[in-house]
Amino acid sequence: MSHGKHSKFRACLMCSYLQEGKEFKLKGCPNCPFLEMKGSSESVTDCTSGQYDGIVALTQPKGSWVGKWQRVNTCEKGLYAVRVTGRLADNIVDNLQAHGIPYRPRDEIEE
Repeated sequence: MSHGKHSKFRACLMCSYLQEGKEFKLKGCPNCPFLEMKGSSESVTDCTSGQYDGIVALTQPKGSWVGKWQRVNTCEKGLYAVRVTGRLADNIVDNLQAHGIPYRPRDEIEE
C-alpha cells in the first residue's frame, strides 16, 4: 500500500516513525531528537517524507521480530513505515556522522 500526497502522515527519514507533520513540529521525533524537528517547519520538511510504503504498528519494540526486521526494535512504540521514499540531505548526514550517529536510508527493504 503506497501513501502519498493525500495522507496527513509523514515518516521520519532516520527511523521511519509515522505521525502527522504538525505533530513532528509540535513534539519532534520521539526517536530522533538530534534532528531538532520540534518547533522547526524547515527541519520537519528536511527530515521527513510524505511518501512511504506500508505501515507496521510496533507495540513491543524489544521482543518484536518486525521491529528487528525494520531496525526499530530500540525505538518507541508507535506506527512505522516499511519503506520511506527520500533521503536526508548530505549536510544533515555529515552532521550526524560528526556526532557518531550512523544513518541508514529507509528507502530500501532489508532482505
